[in-house]
Amino acid sequence: MGFYLGKHRDTKDKNVKRISKFFIALIKPLSIPASAFLLLVILYFTGYVVVPEGLEFGKKGSSKGWNAMVTEIESINNGMARIHLAIRNDTGAFSAMKAVEGRAAVITHKDGKTVECPSVFVGTGGHRVAPDFYIQGYQLGNKYDSRTQRIYVECASDRNFPESKLTINYSYVTGQYNYYEPEANQIKSTLVVDLDNMVTNITYPLAKKVSADILQADFKISALNQVVLTLADYRRDEKGIQFTWQTRNPGEYQTYVHIGTPPVIGSDGVIYGFYVSPDLPSTPITPPGKTTEWTTFVAVPETVNSLYILLSVESGKQRLFANYAVDISKSAFRTQ
Repeated sequence: MGFYLGKHRDTKDKNVKRISKFFIALIKPLSIPASAFLLLVILYFTGYVVVPEGLEFGKKGSSKGWNAMVTEIESINNGMARIHLAIRNDTGAFSAMKAVEGRAAVITHKDGKTVECPSVFVGTGGHRVAPDFYIQGYQLGNKYDSRTQRIYVECASDRNFPESKLTINYSYVTGQYNYYEPEANQIKSTLVVDLDNMVTNITYPLAKKVSADILQADFKISALNQVVLTLADYRRDEKGIQFTWQTRNPGEYQTYVHIGTPPVIGSDGVIYGFYVSPDLPSTPITPPGKTTEWTTFVAVPETVNSLYILLSVESGKQRLFANYAVDISKSAFRTQ
């Protein structure tokens, strides 16, 4: 990567000479690195340096991060208040977020007094969530023993918070999941929640405006080594949903395509399926020129509908995962 000087127009020649003499005199007393940098900045802003695409002075990437809103405030034991929250992915990309471990949330009252909230359960449970999706819970545990964790904070205070704000420190990551650098692009931020503004009419899991590219159940994804991944079948019973996945390998070499155990999110705003790195669950090999099938299962209450799969697919290179949301809400489930 380097810089190159653009061609000066004839009308600029005299001005260039004057500017050059002035700035040579200005930078002469400086060290060589400082002189070079100052000269580069001068040339850039006067239009005589073309900067390689993607490198610009003074510009930084920005993201709206995540948003949160209060859905309920209840009194619990020992004078504590539990503030239930829904969180929404406003990053514009697939994203996982979590409250900073060991940091209390803080309520600031209108008179400036503060109350600490030591119990903070705010996050996506490790899952990358599609942009514009709302969630209010996730699952913890393992395949033998899992439980649903609702998103909330607990504070030593009553239920009345007039003109008060809740502050939560958190971090988030966006984009593809890289096993070797899972938090390479981590951003730290702060949620500020108006406790006077309670929201009770959220339609989970989607906001009205959806920026994510939603796939339908008949999708075909080009995965690692151009192996094609499809959803061959899915069946539902009173315990949950069984997905049958299929990979077709058009290449000359056998390939594994990892997708983990994909979770789902639906009408109650809970992500069902505890999180594990998507490269860990075993996946059968797909021989060259052949097709392979296997199944995964996720426990989902029968009452939950409007379901979407949060799918991570090994793509591009090993242990690099692209993210997809698959709409199965309008599909007819087969029963076991």
